[in-house]
Amino acid sequence: MKLFLDANVLFTAAHNRSGKAAFAIELAGEGYWQVVTSILAIEEARRNLEIKFPAALDAFESLMDAVGVVPAVFDETCPLKLPEKDVPILLSAVGAGCTHLLTGDLKHFGRFMNVPKHTSGVLIQTVADFLSQL
Repeated sequence: MKLFLDANVLFTAAHNRSGKAAFAIELAGEGYWQVVTSILAIEEARRNLEIKFPAALDAFESLMDAVGVVPAVFDETCPLKLPEKDVPILLSAVGAGCTHLLTGDLKHFGRFMNVPKHTSGVLIQTVADFLSQL
């Protein structure tokens, strides 16, 4: 399995090291699956941590050692109606051949969760949903 982590998952993992998001990254480090993200998600997570939880920046950098970085994709037609800032998140997950896109963004991705036939084969889930299906 290859998981794409949205910015909010990276953010949560950094400021809550005992939570599910950090656990998913920890398991990737142990070889259970691969985790990747894009520079756009990294920058958004880092920016939000600097504002809300600056003490978690060291934890963020440490976590990023286990997360691969894939190219951000902008130039393809998105199969979903998403806000402009979320389009490269989905397209990057698809372009990197990810099996899952993990996000906490229920407002924008919620109606597309658990329907990979409509999301170019990528299963969009929350971290909790993903972990509960193991």
